[in-house]
Amino acid sequence: MEPLSRTEAESMVASLKAAGKKVVFTNGCFDIIHQGHTTYLKGARELGDFLIIGLNSDASVSKLKGPGRPVNGEMVRAANLMALQDVDAVTIFSEETPKALIEELRPDVLVKGGDYNVDDIVGADRVRADGGEVITLPFVPGFSTTKIIEKQAGKGLTEEDVSD
Repeated sequence: MEPLSRTEAESMVASLKAAGKKVVFTNGCFDIIHQGHTTYLKGARELGDFLIIGLNSDASVSKLKGPGRPVNGEMVRAANLMALQDVDAVTIFSEETPKALIEELRPDVLVKGGDYNVDDIVGADRVRADGGEVITLPFVPGFSTTKIIEKQAGKGLTEEDVSD
């Protein structure tokens, strides 16, 4: 299964909403999938009938995370996400934030991790203006793609540094 184009994603979300389904949206880089991601995505999926992920393109990950990132290309990251049972669809965006994508999709629920302040979540204003919800899920401490990469690079991190 391929990630949806933005046009396909917009059409699918509109159809689902017209059928009375509750569409949940989240976004991120999801460079190396770990337990923090899977726990978060399961929680996000439980908030509605359909979970769509806005995946940062390779170029936007590089801008956000710096040289050497992403570790996995966007098509690999998309395939890894789509293989998870809690993920219904993925679409890729190239901007640094998902603001335009959220404006296009108009999800019922916008979700981010607990390390975000609800009022600072990009797109929250649009979702709320449409009568939707903006929710933060508890951050799963001890899991970090950056720490995993540092451990692999031999920076002396222990297993406790990258997981609980």
